[in-house]
Amino acid sequence: LPMAFRDVNARRHIGLQQLSALASTGRTFLGPMKSHKFIVDEITKQSALICSAVRLLESLDLTSAAGQLLNETIQAQNKEFKTGMSTLLFLVGAWSSAVMECLQQNVPVPAIVSVMSEGLNSCCERVQCLQIPIHDVKKELCSSKVRPKAFESKTGQAGRDALTNPWDLLCFQRDISAAAEVVPVNSYSHQGDDCNFNKLLVSPLAGFGSVASVVKAAGDKSSSALSGSGVTASSCITRKLTHSRHFSTLGKGRSASQQGNFQGHLSGAPADVCGCCGLGHLAVALSHGNQTSVKLLQSIAAHQQERAECSGSSPINIAEIVTCCVLGLPESYSCVSPGFVTLVSPEQASVIKHLADKPLRVLLMDGDLTEGYRHLGFNRPPNVRSILERPNPQGGRAGDAWPSRMSDILMNFEVNLVLVKGNVCKNFMERCVASRILVIGCVARDVLWAFGAATGARAVTYLSQLNASSVGSGAWAELWKSSDGRAVDLGELLPARISAGGIPLLTAVLTTALPCKARLLEDQFWTLLYRLHHALKDGKVFPGGGAVELLCLSHIQALAEQAGRPGSARVVRELPSPWLAQYEPIVLRALASGWRRYLSVLLCNTARASSELEAGASVDLHLQKAAACGSPSAYILEEFRRGGVLRSGSEPFPEQVTDLRVCDNVAAKTEAWRRALDLVLLVLQTDAEIITGPRSNQILNSTVSSEFMFL
Repeated sequence: LPMAFRDVNARRHIGLQQLSALASTGRTFLGPMKSHKFIVDEITKQSALICSAVRLLESLDLTSAAGQLLNETIQAQNKEFKTGMSTLLFLVGAWSSAVMECLQQNVPVPAIVSVMSEGLNSCCERVQCLQIPIHDVKKELCSSKVRPKAFESKTGQAGRDALTNPWDLLCFQRDISAAAEVVPVNSYSHQGDDCNFNKLLVSPLAGFGSVASVVKAAGDKSSSALSGSGVTASSCITRKLTHSRHFSTLGKGRSASQQGNFQGHLSGAPADVCGCCGLGHLAVALSHGNQTSVKLLQSIAAHQQERAECSGSSPINIAEIVTCCVLGLPESYSCVSPGFVTLVSPEQASVIKHLADKPLRVLLMDGDLTEGYRHLGFNRPPNVRSILERPNPQGGRAGDAWPSRMSDILMNFEVNLVLVKGNVCKNFMERCVASRILVIGCVARDVLWAFGAATGARAVTYLSQLNASSVGSGAWAELWKSSDGRAVDLGELLPARISAGGIPLLTAVLTTALPCKARLLEDQFWTLLYRLHHALKDGKVFPGGGAVELLCLSHIQALAEQAGRPGSARVVRELPSPWLAQYEPIVLRALASGWRRYLSVLLCNTARASSELEAGASVDLHLQKAAACGSPSAYILEEFRRGGVLRSGSEPFPEQVTDLRVCDNVAAKTEAWRRALDLVLLVLQTDAEIITGPRSNQILNSTVSSEFMFL
């Protein structure tokens, strides 16, 4: 077998270089103000708009071993958390560059691995003091009380005590100017009596203030009271820049007549301070500025609120939520519809019109609805080659026998709705359309389970297993209608709504006029949904906007200074060899450089710095202030309460509130750190790349053949 061998653990580590180059393509995804990228397929010439590390790596040429490992790491993070991939991708690049600098300084690999691993573990322990319990978050976000100041001075007792309970720092006098915004809500939305998420939505630029009772700082003359509402809001007009009308997600260009079609409005009554309202504000904080998804999530929470209270389960049940992208409508038509909304062909739409207002008998198929489908675990006879399973003595077109027999079975049991988990035979679909039977393929397992619970249907693997007890009843189907009551007829695929009595299923209908943006909107929605899900699961969140990373940088720099002092205690107590302790300061500074690059790029992406040099100076200033405070965590939480951690004296838009105070998931963020460093150290410890098969012959004739030894 031909093989090619290359030494990768040289001073210029090839694997780390590949990781750094791949990670650099996603640096604009870092932070709440992400930049989009167009991905163009050279073969089909189709383009897609992406804004996530997952979609980026799916589109890149990852033929190298390091690239494939990076993709597997990103996919694992996405599968478990659906968030944190951009942070993971950036830190992989930053720490790869940092490790290569250590190699340039002849730092041994065991020292790099031990010190960096121990340094990150120390960071994860240090940032635990920044964790904010969900209960306290909801109480703080919904509260409108003016609380006394607890932070008397930078070196006072409150600053020293902040390490034991730093969340107490957020119970200060509130100085927030909030701007409420009316949000359209789909006519399908359920209107609750006590906790209605669809009544109003706070703009995330407004910060963490109660909607109907926001207290301005003492002496602020820019506020004016709204009569009868108890709201104190800024009287200045908030300006917002948008690059294109197509990418504006606020939907402020709607006419007054259109706004009247929705049920959302700004109520003059005091804001609801129950957990429902707090969950809505938490969703805004976790959205990182994505208002369209926040609106949908609020509608979902309103539907699931009563059910969650009765069962004692989580307020957000992801298993009962699906999405459907509808092209051709503005994004302001996005809404939440009860039941299952999916796209059907015009022929299927004609069947739905025929079945309108009729109760449907339902069949659920747990597999493909094709002639050649066999269930998982089916063992075919060995050494047997099937030429023709069933000869057709009647003659006729090939392939007609099976669809005919299966459609007869459905008509015998009077089934007129079939939901299939897998694919559906094209000929069988045509026969069902002719027989006025609606067949929907590629249906998620959770959707099948929901319809089974609501209609009494039991899923079968083959149609030959069908009996009377497997058929459910009580479902109905109709063409989906937009918020103004009109049915959508946009050409090739039409949205249809299938539901049943008592079904808990909800569909987030995502509308857009741009086909290339459909996947982007769907990714953003699921990201926010899982952020809220994990926040409720963890029971706590991190302050966002670089707060946690700033504390990590401060902590690692302090450890590096401590390790550099003669006679001081070592940071890593169990090094492979005692003589490796001399490299501790170098490796810790390399680890800190990753956090520094993270914060610098974050500042640049949010337009708070024009260059990484200016951003680095701003980060150094905050580090000095944190050190002067005596308690870095107290300083960070105080800055977070004021509107953002990495703020500067001169903001790009001083007349509007530009501080977007966001929250991050605890488990997702720390796991992204660990996965990023584990990947970098894994690639660092590889000493060779062995290539087998035909590609080794291609390398022999290439320009890089001198780097390989052929075996």
